[in-house]
Amino acid sequence: MPRETDLYLPVKKYLTKQGFSVRGEVLDCDLAAMIDGELLIVELKTAFNLDLVIQGNERKRICNNVYLAIPQPKNLQTPRWRKILRLCRALGLGLLVVSPGGLVQPLCHPVISPPSKSSKQRDLLLKEFHGRSGDYNTGGSRGCPLVTVYREQALQIANFIGDSQQRPKDIIAATGIDTAPGILQKNFYGWFQRVEKGVYCLSPQGYQALLDYADVLDS
Repeated sequence: MPRETDLYLPVKKYLTKQGFSVRGEVLDCDLAAMIDGELLIVELKTAFNLDLVIQGNERKRICNNVYLAIPQPKNLQTPRWRKILRLCRALGLGLLVVSPGGLVQPLCHPVISPPSKSSKQRDLLLKEFHGRSGDYNTGGSRGCPLVTVYREQALQIANFIGDSQQRPKDIIAATGIDTAPGILQKNFYGWFQRVEKGVYCLSPQGYQALLDYADVLDS
């Protein structure tokens, strides 16, 4: 039985070939993609079920262009699958199936209605999407640390500090991260230590983070 994460790369390649920029795990969405300012969301599941339909319908609150993606069933020519396709079309959801070899086939496409007013969720998703420097998460992942904009900024700060001791104003000047003082003070990941008032160095966890996320810093 394939996992949700096994579906991510084939779907990502399918969309990338069409010119989309793709990010995995963006604000609870398994996959978010952008092209020419248009947002697309894909939810991944190992089987077509009610939970997947509910997720897809919720994502329609963010944008109209929503696909569901599942492993390709053995037989699509059954009454049940004809009903499933009618359901997807009725809800305005697209459906992608992924073969064992990674071939992605669209069975139906989303119904795109006139754009609605930008929702708070959409604004937050777009801010997170554009704030990431690359795609470091696999869609469908559960229970593992995600590389978010916040984590990326904390990594950039940690990388700048390195073996030195730094003040927030110098970190801002070097990295351009205006939120550096708050990240240092909150110290959500435990990567920083205050040497004295207004001066910070890395903690042992901070040094380890530079090793654990070397691929993010090198990109």
